[in-house]
Amino acid sequence: MYKNSKHTVLFPLLLAVGVVLGLLLGNYLGRNSTASQLKGMLSHLSVPTNKLTYTLSLIENEYVDSVSMDSLSEHVIPLLVRELDPHSVYIPASEMQALNEPLEGEFDGIGVVFNMATDTVIVLNVVPQGPSDKAGIKAGDRIVEIGDSLVAGQNIPQNQIVHMLRGPRGTTVRLGLERLGISDIVHVDVVRDVIPYKSLESAFRICGDIGYVKLGQFARTTYEEVHAAIDTLRRQGVKKLIFDLRGNSGGYLDQAILVANEFLHNGQLIVYTEDRHHEQVREYADGTGSAQDLAVAVLIDEWSASSSEILAGALQDNDRGTIIGRRSFGKGLVQRQIPYSDGSALRLTTARYYTPTGRSIQKPYTIGDEESYEADLWNRYRNNEFFSADSIHFADSLKRVTPGGKVVYGGGGIMPDIFVPADTTDVTKYFLEVSGRNILYRYTIEYADRHREALNAVRSLEDLRALLDSDRTLVDDFVRYAARHGVAPRPADIARSRKLIEAQLRAYIGRNTSLEDNGFYANIYPVDNVIVRAIEELSKSTPAQPVQPAGSQSQSQQ
Repeated sequence: MYKNSKHTVLFPLLLAVGVVLGLLLGNYLGRNSTASQLKGMLSHLSVPTNKLTYTLSLIENEYVDSVSMDSLSEHVIPLLVRELDPHSVYIPASEMQALNEPLEGEFDGIGVVFNMATDTVIVLNVVPQGPSDKAGIKAGDRIVEIGDSLVAGQNIPQNQIVHMLRGPRGTTVRLGLERLGISDIVHVDVVRDVIPYKSLESAFRICGDIGYVKLGQFARTTYEEVHAAIDTLRRQGVKKLIFDLRGNSGGYLDQAILVANEFLHNGQLIVYTEDRHHEQVREYADGTGSAQDLAVAVLIDEWSASSSEILAGALQDNDRGTIIGRRSFGKGLVQRQIPYSDGSALRLTTARYYTPTGRSIQKPYTIGDEESYEADLWNRYRNNEFFSADSIHFADSLKRVTPGGKVVYGGGGIMPDIFVPADTTDVTKYFLEVSGRNILYRYTIEYADRHREALNAVRSLEDLRALLDSDRTLVDDFVRYAARHGVAPRPADIARSRKLIEAQLRAYIGRNTSLEDNGFYANIYPVDNVIVRAIEELSKSTPAQPVQPAGSQSQSQQ
């Protein structure tokens, strides 16, 4: 990296500004390399009249040593983009695949969910009809060899294991497995294939006529997943819905618009964006949504950002549903991904988005001060905002009023209609120790091994509930396990945290079945005060009644 000398400090900075001009000139983004973009730019500019491009030309043509413009650009472009806003970013080619896979909804691999809690690759679940399922791999198997490499007990990072297991579809990877009841290593050949990457983590009927949907991000297939989940829940008698966006950092804007359309009525504004020229693009609901009659509660927290805030803001501003939880992140900037020919890309902020009442919910930032921006959530915690709504203040100038008369504010995230503080009531020193040292989770892995046959037979939440209810000694057995692993019992702490410990044990065990995350969330929600509050609110509500706005409008830009 660049450290001390005048050349290593000044030249890249001057070069950075020159690269800015190259990035902004879209005509040159299709060239074969960053160097050719810059050369093409220089040929069209009057070099003597532009000090920065003139300096760039001097470096390239007169500097004592030859300079690799492509190599320099990899160092300079991130520095340059950091001087824009907190969400514009340069993505090297080496990182593109990992960033895009969750958003594109698929990847090439073997189709297993695994964990490495004990430095061993333990298969938790196998994708039905996926490559591993077809090869005979089972939940509970240990992958000890990948190809010619021993991976068990080698302290190999999890991301490296992922890299070893994944590969182009159609290629074969040979795995060595340890299997319960078999003394020898079992070898299987798995032909890699396309594996769906689900953005919808969980969807099930949580109680009565209330359904629960947990959305992890807004990916290419999100709308299709949500639409199918709502259809399934309807067939189960669901008339009210909890839509959990906590921890959802966003994704594709168009998917948030499509999901919002599911709930809103014809002609209702969903969102609008405005670029540097003040040109707006407005998106309206078209009246075809399948969930217009469902009462809905949307759950948000400080990690709900971007597309999550678009959805929450659209429903809140149209008086469509109740927003519950804590104030969201506050990202109101729209990025466009501009690819380079070498596989890298620039995600450049090109517009701001606004909720239907005209709120910009982008929280304040200072250009170039990335550190303060990243410290915002920590500052919220220190200011007691996670525990008290009274700690949150908005300027009157940012106040807006919804058609139904509800007061909402812009200027820093979506403030929920019902604030629910972070709950630490049952968090004791004992609980922090057994969870922080991963003892609680490791116990559930061993529990799954001991009960693998019964867990593999689970086909529904009712099956799982019956199985777990039959184990009356679960918490006591765990306490003995924790003691053997260095955490002595603290009776008072255990009594206070017992409900929390039991819920987490049941949830992690449930995730070790074919139900996956449904098994987790169906067991964890009783100790989740936000979900409990949402159930209380929806239990008092009636299904939404479709309404027709006075003036229906089509999509347009103005």
